[in-house]
Amino acid sequence: MVTFKKTPSQRIHFFRYSRTLTLLSFALVSPSLLASDSDETLQDMSDPLAVYTQGGMGVTDQGLNFKLGMAYDTGNPDTMAMNILELKGFAGDFLPLDGNDSFDSLRYRHFSLDTTTGRGSQLDVNWDFDNDLGSASYSFIQALPAMGNLQLYPLAGVGLTVTDTAEIRGVDNPVGSVGYAIPSTFMVVGTYAKYTVNENIWLNYNPMYINTLNSNHYMSDLMDGWHHEVAASYQLNARQNVRLFGNYSDSEGSSSSVDWRLEFNHQF
Repeated sequence: MVTFKKTPSQRIHFFRYSRTLTLLSFALVSPSLLASDSDETLQDMSDPLAVYTQGGMGVTDQGLNFKLGMAYDTGNPDTMAMNILELKGFAGDFLPLDGNDSFDSLRYRHFSLDTTTGRGSQLDVNWDFDNDLGSASYSFIQALPAMGNLQLYPLAGVGLTVTDTAEIRGVDNPVGSVGYAIPSTFMVVGTYAKYTVNENIWLNYNPMYINTLNSNHYMSDLMDGWHHEVAASYQLNARQNVRLFGNYSDSEGSSSSVDWRLEFNHQF
């Protein structure tokens, strides 16, 4: 029988959509120091499907988070693409916050967009260092026509989880660790929703439903159910914004508390 080690808190971050990601330290910098007078066309930073080179930094209850996104030429004028790397939970003990001084998780995404159809695709890879648990998923996102100030971006995808704490247990005693294993596969459906208040302020609600396809009770308790994200954003100028996020989950194994994060983003 294969079993999986649990941490006392059972805090698994990978589907709670970045338990923390943000940037208070950049928020202390005057926007005019980073703003540019370039006349080049900039992307709409409120659009979930926007592709652009970007940098971000923030703070949560676990520590500091860093983000770097690099857009690149796909060779096709009708498509756009970018790679995004996020490192989370740094210097939590030093600040002091609830985390420790090393990164507790990372997230890598590759995103591409077909500008003729408004359809995007995303590879999303996460690893939680504290729980030795990760995930990888592939999904499609479609922009729908705006309904007044409201616009929806439905999403559907499939993925798998990976752990390196699996053990084989005999009848009476553990046989030993088997290293990496795939405890579950899953499907995810949901939507990104954006409501534009005015040219500088917008609100987001992003509900995602996750269901494990072949799993054990431990993984299904952690993952199955609705995972919610709400956000309020303010555009400082054409290149910069500040965003406040809250994440919570209805799954049985997740904490009932809301995880807050504040972030600052800059478009290069």
